[in-house]
Amino acid sequence: MDVATLCGLSLAVAMIVTSIVMGGGNFSAFWDGTSLLVVLGGTVGAVLVCFPLKTVLRTPRIMTKTMFHEPPNYRDLIQQIVALATVARRDGLLALEKKLTGISDPFVRQGVQMAVDGTRAEVIEDVMRTEIEAMAVRHKEGKGLLDQLGRYAPAFGMIGTLLGLIIMLGNMSDPSTIGSGMAVALTTTLYGAILSYASFLPLAEKLAYFSKQEVVARELVLRGILAIQSGENPRVIEQKLNTFLPPLSRVSRQQVRS
Repeated sequence: MDVATLCGLSLAVAMIVTSIVMGGGNFSAFWDGTSLLVVLGGTVGAVLVCFPLKTVLRTPRIMTKTMFHEPPNYRDLIQQIVALATVARRDGLLALEKKLTGISDPFVRQGVQMAVDGTRAEVIEDVMRTEIEAMAVRHKEGKGLLDQLGRYAPAFGMIGTLLGLIIMLGNMSDPSTIGSGMAVALTTTLYGAILSYASFLPLAEKLAYFSKQEVVARELVLRGILAIQSGENPRVIEQKLNTFLPPLSRVSRQQVRS
């Protein structure tokens, strides 16, 4: 679970609610079903034009992933690869076949399996790099979906405001309704801004951050597998992979053996 995402969303909502309370506002004045319908309905409709229905239906899952994503642990990956390299160096590549069942990461398992099968280094690199690129494309699509939601929500908030103003100005015969009509018209802009800047756009950026982490983790694995396949010394492999980590977080041989 990503605590920062949950805390950030909660803080944004809490500050909005607190400002309403401190300003002496009435919560009922900030609720309007028609405004919400214009913003949500219009935004979803526009996004359906941009993306296939199958992609749009994945929106809840994409948003959930930004909150409950388990980031890759670079240190654990390095320790695992160095341990595999030690076995391969001592007993040969074929000895890694017995270790396959204990590898939980499918990307690591795929690379080790190809190395055990005697696949050429260039083929291993081509297959695994294609996997990385395909994953990045999927993540980019998810971020693009959230970006478009964040882009269209304020626009339809403004459209709702304009509709409300037109309706209000068309009923100027009753001046007592002008104040309430203006409040309802502005509510749509408020809804669009909150949905965009306190939800969709921040979640899109968090998804991009997670995607970069995944790409780095897989690049680390790829270089480790290629080093194992070429029979490099585990200490050299460790030094190579440690470059992915800041100096104070790097793995030592004692940690791998333990």
